[in-house]
Amino acid sequence: MTTTTLSTRHGAKSIQSRIGGGKLLVYGFMLLATVATILPFIWMILTSVKTQSEALSIPPQVFPQTWQLSAYEKIIAELPFVQFYINSVLVTLAIVLLQTLIAAMAAYGFARLRFPGRDAIFLICVSILMVPGQIFLIPQFLIVQKMGLLNTLTGLVLPGLFSIYGAFLLRQFFISVPKEIEEAAIVDGLNHFQIFYKIMLPLIRPGIIACVIINGLWSWNNLMWPLIVNTSFDKMTLPVGLASLSSRAGVEYPMLMAGALMAIVPMLLLYMVFQKQFIEGAASAGVKG
Repeated sequence: MTTTTLSTRHGAKSIQSRIGGGKLLVYGFMLLATVATILPFIWMILTSVKTQSEALSIPPQVFPQTWQLSAYEKIIAELPFVQFYINSVLVTLAIVLLQTLIAAMAAYGFARLRFPGRDAIFLICVSILMVPGQIFLIPQFLIVQKMGLLNTLTGLVLPGLFSIYGAFLLRQFFISVPKEIEEAAIVDGLNHFQIFYKIMLPLIRPGIIACVIINGLWSWNNLMWPLIVNTSFDKMTLPVGLASLSSRAGVEYPMLMAGALMAIVPMLLLYMVFQKQFIEGAASAGVKG
């Protein structure tokens, strides 16, 4: 066996060992990230079945002495928790459905239709993403106030109907659809509305699912706008209702954790059901254009 062959094999083993070490490093980092992500949820579950004294104990007490569900019963009895849930569901459904529809129509127009100033208008719209959302709170509040929509669910929904990010995301998918499909549909006598609903929307289904989940999470967890617009207890959403627990004399952590745990269940189920489509849509959006 020649010296060259031995050195080649030695070099190959060295490269393999480096690759193996790199994989272990990546897996270790991913494991740490997973633990860091899961630990708060585990702590939230454990705190929800503790007493207030156990939740405030120092050093922290990991497991309760007696597992109990009194915090769940108490939050439902002392707060209109069911009404908070209904309000959040109605507001989220309205925003997700209407916002996705409007964003899809805008995205189709920017991607497939040609009109003067199209690209300039799109750049102006995208530039809004660089402006902090808090800047729009006062103008939106004044508009809603002038319309007489304070302390209403409509006042919560109206400013959330327009999403530049959703239009940008879906535009990437519309651009990726081959023009031949659209040209064939025009030859068959379809107009742009028929092409949009019957052909384009089914082809960008992963993008729509990703947009629905992103918008749904944003709407479900939105605290700032509902906190500003609504002061009536029967019009509050879950984030505002849970935030009201911390305004009392001291924070009842078992109740707060029990409410937060029940609040995340719908979005968790939504993501679990559409996880594959969401990841596909989110990943594809970055490479289409």
